[in-house]
Amino acid sequence: MDQFRSAQTPPITQWTPVPIIGVEYCASADPLQLVMVKEILHISNGNFEVKDSVDNVVFKVKGKIATLRDRRVLYDAAGNPIVTIRRKIPSLHERWEVFKGESAKSRDLIFSVKRSAMVQSETNLLVFLANNNEENFCDYKVKVGSEQSCQIYIRDSSTEVAKMRQKETTGSIFLDRNKYIVTVNPNMDCAFIVSLIVLLDDINE
Repeated sequence: MDQFRSAQTPPITQWTPVPIIGVEYCASADPLQLVMVKEILHISNGNFEVKDSVDNVVFKVKGKIATLRDRRVLYDAAGNPIVTIRRKIPSLHERWEVFKGESAKSRDLIFSVKRSAMVQSETNLLVFLANNNEENFCDYKVKVGSEQSCQIYIRDSSTEVAKMRQKETTGSIFLDRNKYIVTVNPNMDCAFIVSLIVLLDDINE
């Protein structure tokens, strides 16, 4: 994948990857901008196409309904499944789980996400990696702002790793409301960030 450094790339001083899903999806030493376009004709299924700044497709998201659980799968540009995003039912705080590939087995859990409170005016999310069993603290936090924007931070710190904003209206209002501009900070796992944005989009539907 040209947009990210491959797992075989020799170490570079300025590149210290933070692989949540995989090192091959980590941004380089420069911030990476992605455009997430939601397919209007499949809006109820939550399908997305994710492109880089030169219009190359880097990820695709396809939504499915499996029994009582909402399910979306993140694919790479070649159509290989990267992760499966599932709503956990029943659960408090509206919890979601993200698994490797198309698995739903507990051993393949990568991270889970829940609302910061059962009742809240804004959809702030807490992210827990699979090895954070006690959940005394979150590993990442998604803070939702106004006008369809959000910032993603490490734990409860002010260290931002990514941000998303709705694309400014330039033509059709309906079309532009289905486009999100995502900026991923250096070294961060882009597949992880895209998964969080997809999850947030689903919660806000």
